[in-house]
Amino acid sequence: MLVLTFAATGRGNCVEVDGTPYVYVRTASGSFVMRADCPHRGGPLHLAAEGPEGKSLICPWHERRTATVRMRQRIPAVRTGRTVRAVLPHPPQAEVSHQHRPLSPALAC
Repeated sequence: MLVLTFAATGRGNCVEVDGTPYVYVRTASGSFVMRADCPHRGGPLHLAAEGPEGKSLICPWHERRTATVRMRQRIPAVRTGRTVRAVLPHPPQAEVSHQHRPLSPALAC
């Protein structure tokens, strides 16, 4: 497991670990760290719309829904002020870079 700290918003709001991007989002059903790409086809899930009642995210590429309750349970994370600390499923020696990824209005903090 790899513990990383990155920005909750703005510049550096995405941490990419061994080619897998992660972002911190806030939805109607809560805040959490998630993969920024769709698990189905790799679409830009960080640009997703929120489904009815805030229970899912809708991929902008193919409209597949991903349950937010499942996403919230996958990556342990804590936000403190402007930063997020997350435990990611990667080895400690993984390649890490910080980037910026725009978030859809439905996911913006």
